[in-house]
Amino acid sequence: MIRAGDQRPRAVANLQEMFDRELFTTPFAERRTLIFRQLQALTRRQAARCEPYARIVGSLGFDPAQASTIEELPYLPVRMFKEYELRSVPEDEVFKVMTSSGTSGQRVSKIFLDKETAARQTKALTGIVNTFIGKKRLPMLIIDCPSVLKNRAAFSARGAGVLGFSMFGKDRVYALRDDMSLDREGVEAFLEKHAGKPIFLFGFTYMIWQHFVEAAKRADARFDLSGGVLFHGGGWKKLVAQQVSEAAFKSRLQEQFGLARVYNYYGMVEQTGSIFVECEEGHLHSSILGDVRVRSPRDLSVVGPGERGILQVFSVLPNSYPGHSLLTEDEGEIIGWDGCACGRTGTYFKIYGRLKNAEVRGCSDTYERPVR
Repeated sequence: MIRAGDQRPRAVANLQEMFDRELFTTPFAERRTLIFRQLQALTRRQAARCEPYARIVGSLGFDPAQASTIEELPYLPVRMFKEYELRSVPEDEVFKVMTSSGTSGQRVSKIFLDKETAARQTKALTGIVNTFIGKKRLPMLIIDCPSVLKNRAAFSARGAGVLGFSMFGKDRVYALRDDMSLDREGVEAFLEKHAGKPIFLFGFTYMIWQHFVEAAKRADARFDLSGGVLFHGGGWKKLVAQQVSEAAFKSRLQEQFGLARVYNYYGMVEQTGSIFVECEEGHLHSSILGDVRVRSPRDLSVVGPGERGILQVFSVLPNSYPGHSLLTEDEGEIIGWDGCACGRTGTYFKIYGRLKNAEVRGCSDTYERPVR
């Protein structure tokens, strides 16, 4: 059992070794050992520095010395970040607080970052995205509005996404005005300036569809984006409700704008930087800095390839909060390991959206008792 008063471990060692490797070429058998070593150390660290987390894993009778695989490490349901303030650094070391997106009246997750964690996240995101678009910064069209970056001290998931991906662009232009209307003239000027050059586009899936794709169609705006590469994520729930599939989304971008290089990614504010990007074969891939497993909604046991269940996500990045092993509220399926036709190694999988009427049990049961 880990207690909050136990000797505090040093920051996770040998993480640089993982950053120095190619992110998508290390075989699964090797990378799972590297990832487990980091996650085991993070579990000890978080339990020593975050009292609520220590009480949770202690109530489970967990002993990190007895674990030998990442599947045996404790996890937190992501919703717990909406219920409690979980951090493992002193308040005066908090560099930035990020919040999840939420509609009016909803609780949002609050993620506390120190400078070390923020730097890790930036480094990881850079490495992952560069493997898909190259290391050269490209002229960037942000399919959002300028006011999204209004408060840099407390970012929403949307603001954090825009800021994070902005480092891959130059000469950045926003495609939308602050009232979310399409800035047709601004987009046309941007495309004219960079005609014949590759460009980088970023936005959130639903916003791209509603405020850019549909708005351009209504305005009969014929943007040529054939030289572009788009990264997008989030917002699929709203598109599914409109009966817009991933295939239809890509097809529409190709037909309307000539945009063929489209990369969906899966990520969350609770594990910023550890994104999973969809390859050319339509599979999401883990990098050497994180991994996923799927658990049965019946008993939370780990299930194998081909079986849908609750997605669990791992990241070696969190230093200032216990976000290294999380049980999501999304339905996923492991396709396999090291065998994707795109050539990337490691776990590759699919996401099917939010779980329907699922009540996540297990570690979450311990939160029925106050942990203040």
